Amino acid sequence: MKISLIALATALSITAPAFAEEAAADAADAPENSILVVGQSAKAIEIAPRGLAVSLGAEQLEAVNAFNTEDLMKYAPDFFVRKRYAGDSNGVPGFRGTHSSQSARTLVMVDGFVVSNFLGNSFGFAPKWGVVGPGEVEQFDIVYGPYSSRYVGNSMGGVVNITTRDPQDTEAFATVQGFVQPYRQFGTKDDYYGYSAEAGLGWKQKDGPFSLRVTGRFFRNEGQPMMWYGLVPAAGTGGTPVTGAVIDPRQVEAITAGTGLANLPPNLPGQPAQPIPAVPGAPTNPIFAAQSPARITQAQTKVKLGYDDGTVTGQFLFAYWHNEDRQTAPDCYLRDAAGNVVCEGRVAIGGQAYSAAGAVFSKTLRDEFLAGLKLAAPIAENTTARIAVSTYQIARSDVFTSNGYVTGKTNGAGTLAAQGPTGWWTADLAIENKTDRRELAVGFTGNAYRTDQTRYTLANWTSDAGETFATRTFGKTRQLSAWAEARLLLDPLTVTLGARYDNWRAYDGGLTRLNAANAPVGNGYASRQQDSVDPSLSFEYRIDEATRLQLSLAMATRYPTVGELFQGSLNGDGTFNANSFDINLKPERSKDANLVIVHDFGPVKLTGSAFWQRVKNTIFQFYGFNQNGISSSTYKNIDVTRQFGFELIAQTKDWPLPGMAIDANAAYVDSKTIRNASNPAAESVQFPRIPKWRVNANLRYAFTPAVEGSLGMRYASRPNTDLFGLQRGDTYGFTSELFALDVRLNWRLTEQLRLSAGVDNLTNDRAWVFHPYPQRTFLVEAGWRL
Repeated sequence: MKISLIALATALSITAPAFAEEAAADAADAPENSILVVGQSAKAIEIAPRGLAVSLGAEQLEAVNAFNTEDLMKYAPDFFVRKRYAGDSNGVPGFRGTHSSQSARTLVMVDGFVVSNFLGNSFGFAPKWGVVGPGEVEQFDIVYGPYSSRYVGNSMGGVVNITTRDPQDTEAFATVQGFVQPYRQFGTKDDYYGYSAEAGLGWKQKDGPFSLRVTGRFFRNEGQPMMWYGLVPAAGTGGTPVTGAVIDPRQVEAITAGTGLANLPPNLPGQPAQPIPAVPGAPTNPIFAAQSPARITQAQTKVKLGYDDGTVTGQFLFAYWHNEDRQTAPDCYLRDAAGNVVCEGRVAIGGQAYSAAGAVFSKTLRDEFLAGLKLAAPIAENTTARIAVSTYQIARSDVFTSNGYVTGKTNGAGTLAAQGPTGWWTADLAIENKTDRRELAVGFTGNAYRTDQTRYTLANWTSDAGETFATRTFGKTRQLSAWAEARLLLDPLTVTLGARYDNWRAYDGGLTRLNAANAPVGNGYASRQQDSVDPSLSFEYRIDEATRLQLSLAMATRYPTVGELFQGSLNGDGTFNANSFDINLKPERSKDANLVIVHDFGPVKLTGSAFWQRVKNTIFQFYGFNQNGISSSTYKNIDVTRQFGFELIAQTKDWPLPGMAIDANAAYVDSKTIRNASNPAAESVQFPRIPKWRVNANLRYAFTPAVEGSLGMRYASRPNTDLFGLQRGDTYGFTSELFALDVRLNWRLTEQLRLSAGVDNLTNDRAWVFHPYPQRTFLVEAGWRL
């Protein structure tokens, strides 16, 4: 059934576009638009588009069921966001052959201000999508790879910039949403509801340079359980007789095939205990409980002040984001003879004794803000200076966790992981000189990151009153850079040359913990400093008015994050893992190439792309179990990884039917570990979580001038789950195949009022990224604009 649906959706979409062409032909031929861009071109792309570049505008964005801002990119070519449920704070983006935990390989900005969380490199360090509401977004620009010297080496995967709306007049908007996910998995059968309300006001000075925009959003959702807990066989006999445990037949199949959960990853710092892995020799462990659904509450507000007198432009941006994640209702499947819930302790099923543990309670409270200022002004003929300074601060991040199920219910003992204040600063200065035949630019950039996290033990897990110190990790990094680019317009050839110099330093790092006498002792680490020079080169050739070719070459250096160097994590039993970070990590160094060719047939535009990347010293988080069977994780370098692939992107407008636009893209990726001296068993194996095939598509059709429908498709083939290619399955704990069909209907009742309804994952495909992706979800939405 799944294969036939994929074939049908592919047949519908392969006639089609990725992102509709909206600009007039003469605008597309202008020198400033000569770089190849897939998608809208009515407005200039906001980031340097070397290599494959995508720009999403209103036509694409309005066809998406967008619960959160990151959803707006879900049909972009060879791109994904690891989003497990609406409101997920761990939505890591990935380009091409980027692993879904390599968060430090994507540079994400809002109006040019950095919101990528380079305090670490894993699921827990996703970009701060929540500082922007979907209703604020005017344009999404995505560039694949590090082909512009303007950007730091974290652009090794790619660059994303979100442009929010600037007021053109006095204006206002409001959007309300309601959504529900009927969820059925193992013994969990529930409906999870959510809603959001977003509004904003805009004002543009009639005869002056100032503009002001104020927006806010309130969001609440209950996400499905992310983990399940297995019973562990216990020695001897006895225990509370129980019923209700569930066997997962797909785990049995995977373990029988030798691909069982041999290396379950531990939790992110401060998260509930990890489920127990399958016991060797047993078909699988009975599942006795699901982690509590995540009750998410988010509140966000933003102020954007603009200045534009026709010569000097400026912008001040301030955004505040409050985030709560409460998990206080584990779904326990076991019942004793009297029908009482059992979720912890020694139990017996059919004469076999088991131990039940791991289902805990938790709550996470975060307060964060972004502040940024940028100015641009002419300083000489044909010469403009631009400066931008911003900071993102995590004023508070407190994760409270109970020690067990009973202590959770009774407000007993637990732990607190307190982080903050911590965050980062960034600054950019660029000077650009442009003429009809060439463009010259030089710039200086800098960033500084600081992490500081303390763990406490608590008598009452819900409160920090009477907290007792356990461990503290802290450290800083900074990076100073200079870059230069020259773009020569030698019609029909355009050549862009660039180079970037980076000087990186890690310092003030250390660890404090308790010794055998229960007294705090500290370890400080020596500072480190390194530098690098990375060139870039791009050729673009206009073969004729409809055909263009671009070859981009680059090198990039991605330095270790402050978290990889200094920020430890918890072991699977909740104790601190002092070996979970490595202060001597080497930086990742990549060599990249991308060939893009585009031909515009008129109603259909085709883009083909071939890419290659080789990375030395890939930083990867290794999972395993120590001699006591406790799960642990450690950051280490892999000697060499390599990826290459091919992308085909088609886009149409008013074809094959008037009023129809179809975006379609397909990608093949071969990503492998080439050399890994520490464990050669990983060599020549497909890199984990990278599907060989990925297909995204979106079809839009205007039934009437007021009613438009859209059909979206997302497909990814089944990848390896682990580094050695031993774990492949289609259930909890594995990374599975993904196939989802999404539908949406927009009805404009008036020029100001819109009603929308949609369904994500229409066929209710059950897909996994270790954790479960959402099942079928229904959305209703109403929007109003002044």
